[in-house]
Amino acid sequence: MSLILRHSKGNPRNSEGSFVSRHDRSVLFAYSRYSGTNWHDHCSADIWAVKSTDNGRTWDAPRLLLKNPAMSLMSVSLLRLQDERIAMIVLQKSKIPGWPEYVDCRPLIRFSSDDAQSWSEPIDIAGVPPSYFVVCNDRLIQLKNGRLILPGSYVRYKNDRTFASGIGIFFISDDVGATWRQTAECCYPPPHLSSGLQEPGVIELEDGRILAWFRTGGGCQYKAFSYDHGEHWTIPVPAPEFLSPAAPLSMKRNPDSGELIAVWVDYHPQRSVHFEDGIIGRTPLVMAKSHDEGTTWEDHRILEDAPDHGFAYTAMLFHDSRLLLGYCCGGKTECESMLQELKLSSVVT
Repeated sequence: MSLILRHSKGNPRNSEGSFVSRHDRSVLFAYSRYSGTNWHDHCSADIWAVKSTDNGRTWDAPRLLLKNPAMSLMSVSLLRLQDERIAMIVLQKSKIPGWPEYVDCRPLIRFSSDDAQSWSEPIDIAGVPPSYFVVCNDRLIQLKNGRLILPGSYVRYKNDRTFASGIGIFFISDDVGATWRQTAECCYPPPHLSSGLQEPGVIELEDGRILAWFRTGGGCQYKAFSYDHGEHWTIPVPAPEFLSPAAPLSMKRNPDSGELIAVWVDYHPQRSVHFEDGIIGRTPLVMAKSHDEGTTWEDHRILEDAPDHGFAYTAMLFHDSRLLLGYCCGGKTECESMLQELKLSSVVT
């Protein structure tokens, strides 16, 4: 059971989405739909959505969910909150007046009280002058105590107009998204990771700790922990249980079994699938589960294993005893980049 949202003329890319369950038991999947002729990150993109009423077996026709008011909207996160509203976070990219070489990229949050039929005006989560924050799709979480946490990576422009290495940051809200601040500490990368700590994710463990993980160029994910609901963090260290190229990992808890499920791109140094945008070797896509809160991982499964394709930016939703997945899946024959096409699938965990 799968659907591929393929690129086409005038729609060069479909990518980076998120799921949410609605009260009528249907599932909404929102994603970035690019328009025009160019699929690169800074090009024009709106938020579109598809809906399934049969647990991901079939999906209706795509429809516009949120119109882009600037350069692009991307990296959607959808989350059903404890107060039953739906939160939606998107990254909005805009040109910086007077600085045509630079782009402002910041997370905005909207809310829906009518099950994703309409949305509130956006709230600026970062609340700072023009900056560049990288927030991966499907990353917003709510802790048991109600706190919202959005992990991200702050990258600053250097004098040569390239990016400096990413710093792991965490935005938190203790009033259900009305106001936001950065936590007391950031996560700084070790000097040998030239790209820094990128595209982090977080999950609350049963003992109250928060686990954060980071994409790196060091051959594996890195991880850190917080013991005080995200305010302070341990020094990030390698996570050899997640060998990986420079590609993000996703992790969520199965509400039925309580186990953690992780989906990521395993590391295969013999495979070097080159795309024009420099994305290399983002295959195979694998899944594993943990019964001990991430200490050990077992039941590894290959989800996708096509050497001429790439797979990344996975969204996850447990729904009616199945796991719905949404991830980029472009292939070398059909695409210039793996980012151009998006696959929705349903698996049994």
